Amino acid sequence: MRFSAVAATALAVAPAMVSAARGTMGFALGTKESDGKCKTQQDYELDFDTLEKATGTKVVRGYAAHDCNFAKNALPAAKNKGFKVVLGIWPDVEESFNDDLNAIKSVASTYKDQIYAVTVGSETLYRGNFTGAELKDKINTVKSQLPKGIKVGTADSWNKFADGTADPIIGTADIIMVNAFAFWQGASKENATHVYLDDMYQAITHIEKIAGGWDKKPEIWNGETGWPTAVGTDYDKAKGGLENAAYFWKHGFCSLLDWGYNAFYFEAFDEPWKPASIGDNGKAADETTWGAFTADRKRKFPLEC
Repeated sequence: MRFSAVAATALAVAPAMVSAARGTMGFALGTKESDGKCKTQQDYELDFDTLEKATGTKVVRGYAAHDCNFAKNALPAAKNKGFKVVLGIWPDVEESFNDDLNAIKSVASTYKDQIYAVTVGSETLYRGNFTGAELKDKINTVKSQLPKGIKVGTADSWNKFADGTADPIIGTADIIMVNAFAFWQGASKENATHVYLDDMYQAITHIEKIAGGWDKKPEIWNGETGWPTAVGTDYDKAKGGLENAAYFWKHGFCSLLDWGYNAFYFEAFDEPWKPASIGDNGKAADETTWGAFTADRKRKFPLEC
């Protein structure tokens, strides 16, 4: 389905309206337990059981294949549980680029069926680490070293696709993940769905234009979206809290799936070990309570769409 053909309508009608083919739901997955210790294969199997039981999902994405031996531990767990995994390469520095690429190469042949795709970079254009042309070169390098048939692409902020920064990778990337957080744009609970769908609309229609048509664009996912559940984790008009997170899940995240687009929720489980980060407004931002589940795998709110 063309996003450009339905998005404007989606912004104006009830989120419950559905397309003929519903999108695929996935989750972003961390590599550490609540105490900061690296997850084992058994931990990932518990993660997968929890996610499938509560949501029916069978796909997750990671960010750095070498970190905590993610590829080495998550892929055999995925094979045992029938899951697919998006592996990540962190290309910001040469050491992590090589470590992650080598980690994937070491398992790619054995677990090719479990590898859904490989992303080279996560918001590297947003942070200004690379130009579009430089990121294109990184993607080509990875594609040349992995078995044929493994999709390779990147994930970045919606505005870097909408404003043309990412144009050089279109035609090279097999898969593009568009990150869109109404929360980080300071949207109120009531306005968040509109902001979220509009962000995706702007990004996808621009990608379609550069690709030469909706039928020529690469595979596109919403790479990340979500809402923190802790009260007080606010960003302008966006207010953290369990009720607001549940509202965004139902009216925002589920809405995009209902319109037939694939999306990863950020994130599966809380990560209490994470240090505070600094947001665009210069304030410390708590990123420990973005999970749809607690760190001990308890569901926080209804996850049906």
